[in-house]
Amino acid sequence: MLLNKRLFLFLFLFFVFYRVAFSEGEFVYDAKGKRDPFIPLVTPEGRLLKLDKPQDTTQQGLAIEGIIYDKLGRSFAIVNAAVVGIGDMVGDFQVLKIFENKVIFIRNGEPLEVELAKEVK
Repeated sequence: MLLNKRLFLFLFLFFVFYRVAFSEGEFVYDAKGKRDPFIPLVTPEGRLLKLDKPQDTTQQGLAIEGIIYDKLGRSFAIVNAAVVGIGDMVGDFQVLKIFENKVIFIRNGEPLEVELAKEVK
């Protein structure tokens, strides 16, 4: 009889403490001003997401983030987190030419040359 009471008391306390120690509460991640690592950087379609604000935008709000240069003319540039080619529009600007280190845009007949920002290490 005493053994049954002890066993019952042990099991009762075990389940109470187990429930308190391992209770499922909703977890809220605090990024502390940095990027949340639980948000994916690539969409299911394969597009890169730009989660942070551009740190150094150039003239007219155009930020060249990368260039894929092809001598045969099939070059691409990453402008304001979007992959664009020759003839594509970025806001009011149309991509006119893509070089190894710069992109030339045109708006209202006026060309605008934006260089690729050098990475600071």
